[in-house]
Amino acid sequence: MLSRVIDIRLLESEKGILESESKDELKSPLLSQSSEHIPGSPSSQTDENVDLNVLEVRKVTFHVSGMECASCAGQIEKGLKKLHGIKDATVALLQNKALVLYWPTLVDKNKIKEAIEDAGFEAKLTTDCTEDTMATCRFRIRGMTCTSCSESLSVALERMKGVKKALVALALEEGKIYYDPKQCSIAEILQTVADAGFESDLINVGDETNKVLLKLEGVSSSEEAKLIEVALQLLPGVNSIEMDPNAEKVSVSYDPDLTGPRSIIQCIQQAGPEPNYYRASIYNPPGGRDSERQKEIKHYKKYFLWSCVFSVPVFFLSMVFPMISPWGDLKLVNMLTLGKVLRWVLCTPIQFIIGRRFYIGAYHALHRGSANMDVLVALGTNAAYFYSVYTLLKSLTSQSFKGQDFFETSALLISFILLGKYLEVLAKGKTSDAIAKLMNLAPDTATLLTIDDDGNVTSEMEISSQLIQRNDIIRVVPGAKVPTDGIVIRGQSHVNESMITGEARPVAKRPGDKVIGGTMNESGFLLVKATHVGSETALSQIVQLVEAAQMAKAPVQKLADRVSRFFVPLVVVAAFITWLGWFIPGETGIFPRGWIPESMDGFELALQFGISVLVIACPCALGLATPTAVMVATGIGASQGVLIKGGNALESAHKVKCIVFDKTGTLTIGRPVVIGTKLFTNIAFQEFCDMAAATEANSEHPLAKAVVEYNRKLRVKYGLDQGFLFEAQDFQAFPGKGVQGTVLHKKILIGNRRLMVDSDVHLAPEVEEHLQETEQLAKTCVLMAIDREIAGAFTVADPVKPEAETVVSILKSMGITSIMVTGDNWGIANAIAGEVGIEIVFAETEPLGKAERVKELQMKGMTVAMVGDGINDSPALVAANVGMAIGAGTDVAIEAADIVLMKSNLEDVITGIDLAKKTISRIHLNYVWALGYNVMGIPIAAGVLFPSTGIRLPPWLAGACMAASSVSVVCSSLLLQSYKKPKQLRSLHTETAQDNYYSP
Repeated sequence: MLSRVIDIRLLESEKGILESESKDELKSPLLSQSSEHIPGSPSSQTDENVDLNVLEVRKVTFHVSGMECASCAGQIEKGLKKLHGIKDATVALLQNKALVLYWPTLVDKNKIKEAIEDAGFEAKLTTDCTEDTMATCRFRIRGMTCTSCSESLSVALERMKGVKKALVALALEEGKIYYDPKQCSIAEILQTVADAGFESDLINVGDETNKVLLKLEGVSSSEEAKLIEVALQLLPGVNSIEMDPNAEKVSVSYDPDLTGPRSIIQCIQQAGPEPNYYRASIYNPPGGRDSERQKEIKHYKKYFLWSCVFSVPVFFLSMVFPMISPWGDLKLVNMLTLGKVLRWVLCTPIQFIIGRRFYIGAYHALHRGSANMDVLVALGTNAAYFYSVYTLLKSLTSQSFKGQDFFETSALLISFILLGKYLEVLAKGKTSDAIAKLMNLAPDTATLLTIDDDGNVTSEMEISSQLIQRNDIIRVVPGAKVPTDGIVIRGQSHVNESMITGEARPVAKRPGDKVIGGTMNESGFLLVKATHVGSETALSQIVQLVEAAQMAKAPVQKLADRVSRFFVPLVVVAAFITWLGWFIPGETGIFPRGWIPESMDGFELALQFGISVLVIACPCALGLATPTAVMVATGIGASQGVLIKGGNALESAHKVKCIVFDKTGTLTIGRPVVIGTKLFTNIAFQEFCDMAAATEANSEHPLAKAVVEYNRKLRVKYGLDQGFLFEAQDFQAFPGKGVQGTVLHKKILIGNRRLMVDSDVHLAPEVEEHLQETEQLAKTCVLMAIDREIAGAFTVADPVKPEAETVVSILKSMGITSIMVTGDNWGIANAIAGEVGIEIVFAETEPLGKAERVKELQMKGMTVAMVGDGINDSPALVAANVGMAIGAGTDVAIEAADIVLMKSNLEDVITGIDLAKKTISRIHLNYVWALGYNVMGIPIAAGVLFPSTGIRLPPWLAGACMAASSVSVVCSSLLLQSYKKPKQLRSLHTETAQDNYYSP
């Protein structure tokens, strides 16, 4: 994932270890420094003549047992780096992993393993691959019907040489492959998908960041293609070029700081003998998830309607006309009737043309050694159809045969299944409504401005938003959407960010503020400088994160996977036993002959029961129970500013019984704010503030900025000129104490007690009393003296977020314990904890110590969530069962987190947990329904009610039940779209900390 929204790493003092990517990958800033020589490298030992740049570098990961503290990890790391042939090494204590980059021509991985063991620890090799050779590709898959299909395809792909991991999502109908391009190609991967019996289309390859795909026009020869390629190679910032063999498309990878898609297109159009001789435009591949879904909906609708053309007449010929007119019993040859011939003629196209997909699906499933719903449908319809053909032929040759045909069973069964699939894909399309809305937020066009050195607009033009480049100046008019992420350089307005962050109220924007692409400018003109474009934008990253979450499997999905492995074979066996269980007693007279309908014999009755068992069983409902609910939940969460990284995060979050909060930036707003003032002389309040702000304006200290911002808000409140009326002269800063300056010929001192004492300023008893009161409240007192006399004081604090106390109270009512862990001293920690209602506090704790506290709680049997601002909380976020990164909009670093709270509002902690609880409950309900349906439906189809009630389930009706079960599971998941926050939160109308504490 991309850096702004999902990059989190420790400070240098924490050795730069990054533990992220679903908590199974190690990344280190050290490992990205390819040119740095370390003690163990050949360049520092004997092989100084070896050119390391031409040697292959491999990456190996070991699971290390026996580490107890950071010292152990450091010992292993030090030993590895001394080993000859090691490029770099990082050891992660929390994950018990060691990641090593090495030159295989200089050292063997077994030697690396021995080095770890020589240090007194056990090591087990987990992965070994060439550095940076693992690539990814995404593709759409058509033809999957149930969990058995997705599981068998995953297995087939992971058996391929070079494929590290294959993720196949049934509900999304997509796959993502992690592979080594040196060992297998995309063509081979797609061929494996085809061999497994599915159709596939490539979506993208690798990381699409900073890569543009262009459609070329006017290029008619390889020489012209080469000319364009050479022109692009000369363009600064172009990294690589991949030209389509037919010269119809070109893919260009580039450095966004140097160039962009618009410059690349201009380069191509100027490469010919005359301008615009060649033409280029952004190539948008046809389709997309939504269009593919629409295509699938149209496909099933068409086949269902065609099946109705034949099956409806079959139904009337079988069920209605015999009760109205006997013409269907008109004998043609021997016992062959007109009705039977017409039913055969009408049923055959349904069986072999419209139902062809079931034959193909069943063949491929059996070919790859598995069985799915297609196998059950094919067996059931074939049994009904071919027995009916047998009765037709028998009637043709016999003068006494009166056997009944089941052509209506085959025809109606296929029609009902197609209707069910049509309704299912229709419902499945709605599960991704939220993410579809996110993808459509970005505007199609943007107004690009050219500005001269004096800041005057010299030209403007409307361009596609896909052509925006970094540092472009974009005009955003009132009522228009912001086309990309950027910084406001001119103008003031309010921007509605609810569609991205879930923040209900418009956010004020002025020069220097950041804006998010896809948000709505409500009032005022803005000039925005683009900082992140294309796939770097917050909107794109949110979509990518949600898509990745929907691809990942939840642990609860394992139940469906296990059941799917033996479900179909068991159903086939059950159907055969059912047929035997009715046929043998019927032939031997064990049950009364009166049980058998007059139009049937014992064999036909048994056959109907057997077919009903085959077609009523539904593995699809089980397979859809989890992924559809996860899709809806992640989409709904994203629309409310809560980004959930898949089913694993949901499943862990619903079990949380303990939440560990960081203090600074999590429970507090994260920066000093003036929360009070007090005057000790008769100076005018506004003059006091103006003189203080004039002096502090020259300082970069956070406390100084708080005073300046307070004065700015004060002047805005009273409609005064926002510019400072005074200017400070002779400014001087005293580190750790404060500042001094001269304003209106008066000497101003602003700082702490030490500055006043060192400057011989007398502290009156009331000043001393005020200082003591402020310190007891764990706040900071900034004194101001004018000509060596204390004039007043500012009370500064990092205030608690206004919703913090309520959130802690609601969590307590939910049975969740709140704990605070902070690096601050005990005095401040206890004061903040008391203010918000937290009873358990750990203060003066280092970042790695926070992780240890989390692990201690886990050892007590608790499921722990960690809520942090993502700067120095990554070890604890990784160690926790659920890591929640909380931050202001797109600036939050979230790679180590499982749940990302886009706003700084702590209420979203409750929203995330509550949504997880409701989602897991819905999944359990789906499983109860899916399993209960099969557990109850199969015996009923087998005829358990028939002896006592005479009720039997015809095969066509059993097929309708099967189709309805899948649709009902998807519709059950769709009910999550009506999710609302807990009542306690809906009743709150709190303001953000900034609004509360910035207003004097």
